[in-house]
Amino acid sequence: MVDWDRVQELRSKGWDWGDIAKDPKVEFHPDASAGNPGRALRALYHRTGRRAQPSAAQEASPKRARKEETERKWTLTRFGWLFVPLVAVWFALAYAAPSPVGLLVPAIPYLALALAGVALVLIYALWRKTEGPRWSAVYRKTVVSGVVVGLVVAGGVGLIGVLVFGCPYLPPSSSLSNVENSGWKAVPTSAWQTNGMPAVFFYGATWCPFCAASSWAVYKALTDYATVGNVHTTFSAVGDIGGGIPEVVLAGLSITPKNGHGPAVDFQAAEDASGVEGNLPATASCYQSAYVTAYASGVPFYAINGQVVHPGTLVDPYCLTPWNHANGTGGPTTVLNDVNSETAGTPWTCVQAQAWWVMAFIAKYLGYNVNTVSTLGGSSDYGWSSATLSQVTNDLSSIT
Repeated sequence: MVDWDRVQELRSKGWDWGDIAKDPKVEFHPDASAGNPGRALRALYHRTGRRAQPSAAQEASPKRARKEETERKWTLTRFGWLFVPLVAVWFALAYAAPSPVGLLVPAIPYLALALAGVALVLIYALWRKTEGPRWSAVYRKTVVSGVVVGLVVAGGVGLIGVLVFGCPYLPPSSSLSNVENSGWKAVPTSAWQTNGMPAVFFYGATWCPFCAASSWAVYKALTDYATVGNVHTTFSAVGDIGGGIPEVVLAGLSITPKNGHGPAVDFQAAEDASGVEGNLPATASCYQSAYVTAYASGVPFYAINGQVVHPGTLVDPYCLTPWNHANGTGGPTTVLNDVNSETAGTPWTCVQAQAWWVMAFIAKYLGYNVNTVSTLGGSSDYGWSSATLSQVTNDLSSIT
């Protein structure tokens, strides 16, 4: 049998067909009738030898194999193709479900920053890649692996949040809708209640002037549904906005039934009382952490029944500057008395609108409507003033 590899080798060296035919390593043995051996070998080569040679694709296959082997190594490019889809999937799920998926690592800003970082790494790796393709079967498989791992990681975080810590499902902030002109936003999720009582959650700090001004609206709403004890007042940070806004410390309030009624609300306050500006409070449950992570942009923040939230101040702190620290230490006492008595033309004017909204939301989640809320005004019931009853009824009619 002719060694066509040897033939090819000698041809590449410039040998003529006659000399090639004479080479013993070629092992060409023509018939006596074939005539000139060189011409006979050349004719045989054109008939069968070319087919015996490897095709261009066959010659290229070792090169492709080497390239694929190189791509399978964990280069910067391949790491990029793995982590971009992994982080992208995690970001998308954490954004769509800030609780429970986004509790461990929130979508914004942390996963968004991580996604931008790995995307830049991939772009840089592709830019500096000088050998091999930028996209191939190996990279496709790597991307698929990244998607699968992203689903596993995000799903695992969500399951741990729900099964281990009992965290709620919360939709993204983009799904929230405004409630009339109240500044409150409706959350399309299930109720946050304790033993049938709607949770009223406050997240703030005593140094914060916006928290200080808003504390009076929450305090007043609570006093109209319950007997509130352990009331302490103070000022926000003197060097901050408003020069020390009077406030009631919400974290220490005690709530007991009013006029023989059962407890109306489950009041929860996460409030930093260190007085150190910038300190934020710790949360006491996964529900509190979930709402703060999903919807709060800082302090203050409020949630009622888990279905309405208010990020930011309820009351303008500048409205209460006439009773700030610079105007005397009796400011908080004056505000407390005027809010309790609903005295017109005093701090109560600054506070009343949001106090009524808080009361209206509580009434809604206690099951009252515009036809039944009037019973709350009786002296044997909660004993609301006629002005408060009228305004709460109006607010309730706009949110039901």
